Amino acid sequence: MRLSMRPALPATALVAGLLALGVSACGAPSSPAQGAGSSGGDAPAKPSKPVVLNVLDVAGNLQLTQGMIDEFVKQHPDVISRVTYSKAPAPDLVGKIKAQQGAGRVDIGLVLTGTDGLSAGAEQGLWQPILPKYKDRLSNMANYQDPAAKMQELAGDYGVTVTYYPSGPLLEYMPDKVPNPPTSAEALLAYAKAHPGKVEYARPANSGPGRTFLMGLPYILGDKDPKDPVNGWDKTWTYLKDLGQYINNYPTGTTQTMKDLGNGTVDVIASTTGWDINPRVLGTVPESAKVSTMKGFHWVTDAHYAVIPKGASADQQAAVLQLVQFMLTKEQQAKAYDDGYFYPGPAVKDVTIDMAPQKSQDAIKKFGRPEYDSLIASAPKEVPLDNKSMVAAFDKWDREVGGSKVKKQ
Repeated sequence: MRLSMRPALPATALVAGLLALGVSACGAPSSPAQGAGSSGGDAPAKPSKPVVLNVLDVAGNLQLTQGMIDEFVKQHPDVISRVTYSKAPAPDLVGKIKAQQGAGRVDIGLVLTGTDGLSAGAEQGLWQPILPKYKDRLSNMANYQDPAAKMQELAGDYGVTVTYYPSGPLLEYMPDKVPNPPTSAEALLAYAKAHPGKVEYARPANSGPGRTFLMGLPYILGDKDPKDPVNGWDKTWTYLKDLGQYINNYPTGTTQTMKDLGNGTVDVIASTTGWDINPRVLGTVPESAKVSTMKGFHWVTDAHYAVIPKGASADQQAAVLQLVQFMLTKEQQAKAYDDGYFYPGPAVKDVTIDMAPQKSQDAIKKFGRPEYDSLIASAPKEVPLDNKSMVAAFDKWDREVGGSKVKKQ
């Protein structure tokens, strides 16, 4: 089942893992971690011989990009002879890379990660700087959509945005159960009060829609500082506690909320564009499900990044730079539409659905929503919290809002 590409982590894994790693904002670390491994030297324009590239995915990104990578290998066997793929939860990333670097043998040439793994590794000094040194080899970065370019700013010198989506927060519901869906935070609270146990979102530390709902509320409620969950979210924390009175439990993964909506256990859940479309493609949620936004809605955006571990050989670096440049062509970016998993998905401008593979076109035609185009064009787009602030928000939510009612699957 394709939703498993973004697995639900154990109940404490993400927060505990990031806290243990000393995660901070996504800027450059002040100094590299000791023993992080050599850079492998300057990358030549082309590898001296075709490389075997080992790719580690900690973000579910291969669902969007494996076709791009495979196509590059097919077209450029003189650069990459073979690719191996592996996957791991984001909190395991730093330990895995540090172990290889400490042993002086870095086998992983490319990591595909979200903002969490990106900044955790940058803080530990594990990533090879890519920019501005190799900017001339990554000229397709100049074609980023504006919000994808803002997500790129989070990467500093250490990562390259390869896919992007506006995300959420959206509310998803079954119209036969909810003929008049909530269109404001106040209306959602009133619905929850009138229908106890029928509104649900997953624990934010384990769920993209859950954390997007958490980060989007300060904009919807007009909090004084949406970027400061500790000192600037008074309205948000009060609202979440009030809403929590009428929520029976918080699942530890988004998939369970989709199942609960599909089987009628709940009426309204937190969602995103991708989590709206892809579960309906898969049949987890009925095709007839609808979405709504709340008054004051801002998108909280998301992206995936390509990073190179320090210690990767110069030939590996050269191959990855050519690969990423190729992945950022319009033709390859069109594959990011996938089955709506990260909808729309492309990070670069002017990549339309008619450029996507027929399978993607068919999925989006049947399960996509025409209203998304106007909503993406018109609503403000905000970058997510930096990871230090995100961990603080997760911790406060666990302690003060819903930790006692988290339901493990």
